[in-house]
Amino acid sequence: MLIPVVLAGGSGSRLWPLSRALYPKQFHALFSEHSLLQETLLRAAKVTAAAPIIVCNDEHRFLVAEQCRAIGVEWGEIILEPEGRNTAPAIGLAALAAPEGATLLVLPSDHLIQDEAGFAAAVEHAVTAAEQGGLVTFGVQPDRPETGYGYIRASGDGTAARPVQAFVEKPDEPTAESYLASGEYFWNSGMFVLGAGSYLKALDRHAPSMSEPLRASHANGSVDLDFFRPGRQFLDCPADSIDYAVMEKTADAWMVPASFDWSDVGSWSAILDASEQDASGNHQSGDVVSVDTENSYVQANHRLVGTLGVRNLIVVETADAVLVADRNEVQGVKTLVDRLKASGREEHLTHREVFRPWGSYESVEQGDRYQVKRIRVKPGERLSLQMHHHRAEHWIVVRGTAEVTRGEETFMLAENESTYIPLGTTHRLANPGRLPLELIEVQVGAYLGEDDIVRFEDVYGR
Repeated sequence: MLIPVVLAGGSGSRLWPLSRALYPKQFHALFSEHSLLQETLLRAAKVTAAAPIIVCNDEHRFLVAEQCRAIGVEWGEIILEPEGRNTAPAIGLAALAAPEGATLLVLPSDHLIQDEAGFAAAVEHAVTAAEQGGLVTFGVQPDRPETGYGYIRASGDGTAARPVQAFVEKPDEPTAESYLASGEYFWNSGMFVLGAGSYLKALDRHAPSMSEPLRASHANGSVDLDFFRPGRQFLDCPADSIDYAVMEKTADAWMVPASFDWSDVGSWSAILDASEQDASGNHQSGDVVSVDTENSYVQANHRLVGTLGVRNLIVVETADAVLVADRNEVQGVKTLVDRLKASGREEHLTHREVFRPWGSYESVEQGDRYQVKRIRVKPGERLSLQMHHHRAEHWIVVRGTAEVTRGEETFMLAENESTYIPLGTTHRLANPGRLPLELIEVQVGAYLGEDDIVRFEDVYGR
C-alpha cells in the first residue's frame, strides 16, 4: 500500500509579506484556485487512492483540516508536532502511524509540480526500488548553478532508481557551476519513497537518539478531535533532516531522476519564474498599473500599485505591509523577517485578517483604548464561551444572523441590529444560519490584546 505523507509544517518566511507564521505559503493559492497544500494532496490522489497522513504544526491544524474538506480529501491521520523538529522525526511519526508493510510517498506541502504524468512515472520507479528495501529520493536535473539547494551525486542514466554516491550541502557559486557542468549532480528535491518499516529500522541504526523518544512519543500520544497529538517525548528528538539523520549514512539510499518540472517556490524570484509573464518579463496580479517596467513581479492585494521605470523588482502589497526587493536579493527576505521578530513587531506572525476554526477576524482600525474588527463566522460555527478582564465590546451585525449569549440570556440579532457586552461579562457568538455571519466589533478598554480571553467552554479544545 502506497500512502502519501504530506509534510505541512513549514513557515515559508522567504515569501513574506504574503506568507506569515500563522498562515504560511502552503495554505496560499499562488498558481491556481487551489493552495499549494491542496495541489499536493490532489497530485498524490492521482498516484494512490490511500488516505494521506499529514504532519503539521499545532497552530495550523484547523487550516489543514479545512483545506482538506474544501477539496473533498479524507485524511487518514493529521499528526500535530508540538514543536518543529525538522523532517526526520516528522517522517518517523508518519511511519509509526502507517499500517504494517506500507510504503510512504513523502511530499513537502509547498512544492510546485505541473507535469503530473511525469511525476506519476517517477513515483512508480521509486516504489519499485522501495519495495526492495531502498530509501528513495528524487533528484532534479539542474538547469542553472543554484546555490540555494542541496545536491545529490549519482552516476548512470535512464529513468530507474540509481544508487546515491553522495549528498552535498548547498555549494558556493563556482562549485555549483562545476556540478552543473559534470552532469552527475542533481538538486535534492526533498521528496521520498520509502518503506515505513525500512525507515524505522534505519532510524534505529543510524539515529537511536531520535528513534527512542520518537517511539515513546507515538506510544504515549492521544487523539484530540480530528487530530493525533504525540507525547511530549517528541521534544527530546534531535532537530535533524532525513538527509542528515538517515540518507547520508545508509547504504540503501537510491535516487530516481525527476523527469518532471519541479520548484520548491522558495523565493519570490522562483514565484516569478514559475508564473505567466508578459512580453516584458513581468507578472502582475491585482490592481497594478506599470509603465516602463521589466522582469518584475508585482502583486497588489488591497490597493492600486503603480510602477514606473523599474527593472528586476519584486513588489508585494498586503493590507499591512509592502515588500520592495531586488529580485536577485530575495533570499534575504528571511533576514528581514528575523529583524521584524527581533524588534517585537507582529507582521511576521499574522496578517491583518487572522483565521480561526470558526471563521476569521480582521483588524480595521486601532487607536488609544479602542479597536475596530470585522468578524466573520462560518455557518453552524460558534466562538468559545469567554470573558474579558480589560475591555467591553459592541457588536453590529452587517450580514447574516447572530446568536448571542450574554451572561444568563441568549438572543438573536438580525442585520443592522446591535448589542453591548460589558467588561467582565461571559459571552459567546454563534452563527445558527446557513449563510456566513459578518459583524463589526468595537472594543473599548485599557488593554485590547488577544491574550485577554478567559475561555470557559470551547468546542475546538483550545
